[in-house]
Amino acid sequence: MKPTGTDPRILSLAAEVAKSPEQNVPVVLLKLKEILNNTPLRNSELKKIKQDIYCYDLIQYCLLVLSQDCSRIQGGWTTISQLTQILSHCCVGLEPGEDAEEFYNELLPSAAENFLILGRQLQTCFINAAKGEEKDELLHFFQIVTDSLFWLLGGHVQLIQNVLQSDHFLLLLQTDNVQIGSTVMTMVQNILQINSGDLLRIERKTLHSILDEVIFKLLSTPSPALRSTATKLLLLMVESHQEILILLRLSSCYKGLRSLLNKQEPGTEFSQELRQLIGLLSPKIYQGVEEQKLHQAACLIQAYWKGFQTRKRLKKLPSAVITLQRSFRSKRTKILLKLNRQKEEENRRLQLQLQRQRAMRLSRELRLSMLEIVHPGQVEKHNREIEEKSALIIQKHWRGYRERKNFRQQRPSLTEYKAAVTLQRATLKFLAKCRKKKRLFVPWQGFRELTDARRVELKQQVDDYVRRHPSSQMSDVISKELHSQAQEQLQHYFMGRALEERAQQHREALMAQISTNIEQFMKAPSLKEAEGKEPELFLSRSRPVAAKAKQAHLTTLKHIQAPWWKKLGEEADEIDVPKDELSVELGTLFIGGTKPP
Repeated sequence: MKPTGTDPRILSLAAEVAKSPEQNVPVVLLKLKEILNNTPLRNSELKKIKQDIYCYDLIQYCLLVLSQDCSRIQGGWTTISQLTQILSHCCVGLEPGEDAEEFYNELLPSAAENFLILGRQLQTCFINAAKGEEKDELLHFFQIVTDSLFWLLGGHVQLIQNVLQSDHFLLLLQTDNVQIGSTVMTMVQNILQINSGDLLRIERKTLHSILDEVIFKLLSTPSPALRSTATKLLLLMVESHQEILILLRLSSCYKGLRSLLNKQEPGTEFSQELRQLIGLLSPKIYQGVEEQKLHQAACLIQAYWKGFQTRKRLKKLPSAVITLQRSFRSKRTKILLKLNRQKEEENRRLQLQLQRQRAMRLSRELRLSMLEIVHPGQVEKHNREIEEKSALIIQKHWRGYRERKNFRQQRPSLTEYKAAVTLQRATLKFLAKCRKKKRLFVPWQGFRELTDARRVELKQQVDDYVRRHPSSQMSDVISKELHSQAQEQLQHYFMGRALEERAQQHREALMAQISTNIEQFMKAPSLKEAEGKEPELFLSRSRPVAAKAKQAHLTTLKHIQAPWWKKLGEEADEIDVPKDELSVELGTLFIGGTKPP
């Protein structure tokens, strides 16, 4: 996808590259150097220009040009060295966007590999060159290529491992030329200063090859500059990684390295670095390194163990929190239940107290109403009856409490008695089974012989039984009479059964009517509160009951309206008031002067 707002210089350059012939493309691509140099560094405009260059595939064109044969490129090594600079500067600081995977996994490794290939070609040309000026020029181009490679690795450190493992890099390092070797080792030293961790990530064989070459140049090269560079590189590798120091100390390949280093000339300019390297390879330093390594290993083990314990605690933390929440909620639920029970008990106590107060108030109201209804001569008798009924109720409750208490006390003995009966029953069943099994397995003894005396005895028993239980002989006439009597009684039963069913249905209808009336009267309001047609609920549909109620009502009114002095000499029996009408405290309903059944 082409970006919007593209720089016109990039657009014109891309169009020119597309229209130009193949041999002129490298020269046209050199215009990118002018565009990059004219753009200020550390500016968002520079990033935008690099993105435009990448989006219009100009970086891919540079990579294709560098992969071609050097003799076919117009301008030769000058053009190539400038294109390497352009390519490295365009790749560093570039944000590819959607094509990031292709850029990091394909383009960058390919660019680094091309730089190493160009370095190999320059190395070959430098060795084969005869003139001094040509060699100096080729060495300058080689330094430009290595600087471009270093710049690319500085911006993308993930390429360092690929470069160190490359066969072209090892071939560059294994050169016998002093200038080329010094340049390559300087580049390696600068790379390790950027990120030395990648040195241990490469293969073991490749690491040994690099160490062998550096040590060879340190011990065998007569050039002091190359030996100085090799010493600094080896010292940097040893100081950066203790594993390399241990390898140089313990490996059989480098057994006499320390003694060979001691034989080097002490007056050289790199003698200080050489003494540091010899000191690092000494046994005391090695012992300290070993102790430090053991200390780091112990710290690493402790870190892993503490991390494991921490992760284990973190895994258990949710269950612990859940358990804590569960216990807290259960405790809170128990407290709430206890509070609710206390509230319920308090409410129940208050309700019982209110019920007792209402019952007491109702009993007093009933007594007052009874004093108004009952004749003064019958008050004592009525009070006596109430006391008797109250005493009976109290006795009933007391006896029930006492019996329940005795039953609770006798329950263990009753349980023991039931257990004993169960055990006896099981034992008797077991013994019966045992006897039955014994009888089953008793050997056959044959029939006993029936003697004459036994035969006479059995006959006498039969005669006695027949004499005690004579057989009932009945004639046909008597049987027919009994049959006819049974038929008459059965017919009489069926005829009377229909009448009894009708009477029972009538009784049930009357009982249902009475129950309905009682429910209506119980739900009806009092006469003081009745309004409209509600008093009609107290009327009875039975004329005898209504007549009796009217007569009783008139008698009561007459007695109430009589002056008090007329009631002084009257006996209690003179007022014909039924006894059942005065039993208001029992909760019955006064209906028309009579009490319902």
